[in-house]
Amino acid sequence: MSKQNGTCTDRQTPDPKIALKPCDFGSVYSHAQKINKLASTISPTDTVTRLELAETARKLVRALETPRETMIKHCWAQPAAMAALTTGIDLGLFEVLARDGGKSKKSTDLAKTVGADPTLIVRLLRHLGAMGYVEETDVAEYKPTNFTRSLCLPNINSGYLVMSGCLNNSNNLLHEYLKSTNYKTPNDKFDGALQFAYKTKKNVFEHLQANPPYGELFNLHMGGYHQGRASWMDAGFFPVQEKLIAGANKSDGATFLVDIGGSVGHDIQELLDKYPSMPGRLVLQDLASVLGQVKNLDSRIERMYYDFWEEQPIKGSRAYFMHSILHDWPDVDCLKILNRVKEAMKPGYSKFLINENVMPPRDASWETTGLDIILMTVSASRERTEQEWRKLLGDAGLKISNIWTVASGVESLIECELE
Repeated sequence: MSKQNGTCTDRQTPDPKIALKPCDFGSVYSHAQKINKLASTISPTDTVTRLELAETARKLVRALETPRETMIKHCWAQPAAMAALTTGIDLGLFEVLARDGGKSKKSTDLAKTVGADPTLIVRLLRHLGAMGYVEETDVAEYKPTNFTRSLCLPNINSGYLVMSGCLNNSNNLLHEYLKSTNYKTPNDKFDGALQFAYKTKKNVFEHLQANPPYGELFNLHMGGYHQGRASWMDAGFFPVQEKLIAGANKSDGATFLVDIGGSVGHDIQELLDKYPSMPGRLVLQDLASVLGQVKNLDSRIERMYYDFWEEQPIKGSRAYFMHSILHDWPDVDCLKILNRVKEAMKPGYSKFLINENVMPPRDASWETTGLDIILMTVSASRERTEQEWRKLLGDAGLKISNIWTVASGVESLIECELE
């Protein structure tokens, strides 16, 4: 099949009228019925029904839109919203909009406060109003929604800055990069879409750290990504007492858990908060540049500079833990990282806990599939299915004892031992 300018030259062109008809009008009634049914039973704390209702509402919108309308949304409305939101965050516009209890404000007053051209502010807010992200209360007058109030939170707003400022060109030029490789799956962390787009020889983490403040913003963004997701320490997820605390070495100097690449300590601090009487040392490991950003960490948690490409200095810990580390690296690099952990584990005692997405073979969530594409573009890596995890860990000489999962694999804990 030949390709030219985004078209397949040996295929019959569909009737142009198809682009002007609803994408799936026949499903509209069933989606609307399901929405009514779900809405009649939902409660504010019912996350499962809320997510199902939101997904059904998205299906209804997709069914009602014409292909032409969806194309305009993708090509114009969504990129423009990303640009407007990022600019607003950079200006501090949403902090000002949220003042006085979110009272409606004129665009001229907002512009004066943030030090920007009034015409610029009204154009940004006009589009965000059309997209439903702010409320347009009068001509050139706006108030925030709960979403734009949330953009005052660093772990929510940082993602817009780091993606727009340091990563999104990888997505925008993915098609050109893949064309240059004859459409092969990227598998080299130093030669992928990010390097192609930004003309760099650095991997994604080196790229972020070399372009401040994006390294620090990325760490904040990861905090936002993990916020609200199920925690492996929660009751009903992974039995911490039974699997880790029971049977742990309680002698002086014994290490209970090593959080490898644990960033600023979100996970290890949460574990201590939930199990304050657990025995042994708790060690947070990461690069010095990351550990320097740590704040409000319990004094019991040791901070240790460590590069996971090097030999693991803590031997025989009850558990070694990694959260969203291996999905950042191609298989060949994962095997090197895993080998360092395996070398340090004590047979019959140590466990290796991997907190990652485990994609189902079908019907994966858009959050996971979206991240999979991002990982392909910025780090030549991937989200993995259970089959892919079993092969990778088996190749590393590790045995999966169990995969503990909730929410269709959106959050999973892979429990491993030495073979």
